[in-house]
Amino acid sequence: MKNNQPLWILGHKVNLHPTSGNYDLAHFQTPAKSQGPPPHIHSNYEESFLILEGEMEFMINGTTKTFTAGESIDIPPGTLHTFSNTSERPCTWVNIHSPKGFSEFFTTFGVPENENNAIEKSVSPEIIEKVLATAPNYDMAIPPPSGNQ
Repeated sequence: MKNNQPLWILGHKVNLHPTSGNYDLAHFQTPAKSQGPPPHIHSNYEESFLILEGEMEFMINGTTKTFTAGESIDIPPGTLHTFSNTSERPCTWVNIHSPKGFSEFFTTFGVPENENNAIEKSVSPEIIEKVLATAPNYDMAIPPPSGNQ
């Protein structure tokens, strides 16, 4: 199946790959020293990550671990998680959400790669505000940071 136009989403480049199954498949490229999304919980989505090149640091339920090329991680529903590339090298990875539907988040907030300043626009305060305000629409619960509860 043909993939869609690359998008920049929150500082990460994503290529969405349509599937015939009940899951979303995405190929990501994350620049060095790039922050991920705020820690969040999906109630309905199972999420999997496969690191192809480089490394990615994950926070899962308060525990931090770095995954490197060839390693994968499964995030079951109800798990607080986030990720970031804290290394000096880019990271390439595959992301799967099941059931299908989360790709709508990427298409809603993604900035087309060929747009001027696409990377910067993808992390603009306006985009961040919209993501935070509408996160529940995409099965993303974003708890307040620790200490602010």
